[in-house]
Amino acid sequence: MFSWLERWSPEILSLTRIAFGITFVEHGTQKLFSFPLEPVGGLGPGMLLFVGLLETICGGLVALGLFTRIAAFLLSGEMAIGYWLLHVPRSFYPILNGGEIMVLYSFAFLYFAAKGPGPWSLDAKLKTA
Repeated sequence: MFSWLERWSPEILSLTRIAFGITFVEHGTQKLFSFPLEPVGGLGPGMLLFVGLLETICGGLVALGLFTRIAAFLLSGEMAIGYWLLHVPRSFYPILNGGEIMVLYSFAFLYFAAKGPGPWSLDAKLKTA
């Protein structure tokens, strides 16, 4: 029934990676530049700078599809660690602890690390995927 859509799965992988990368950059710019809104509390200035740089740089790399597997793997780990350190102490359940987005980002980035960037990427153009 969905064979017509399956034909486009490589391109859909690329579009999904781009969407996740672009939206994730916002989390980094929030921490680094208070844009588009002020960062939420919970992290000290040093950690805010570290994760802000990681999220902005690696999120941009994922969006561009450049060094995708490495960048996505780092971001997957960051989201998993952040979830366990910041959200699990409130409750184990993501819907109760406010960590749903971290779980989803973690698994999406893990998928990109395993699957690669798709055809619409700089990695594909440079043949580094």
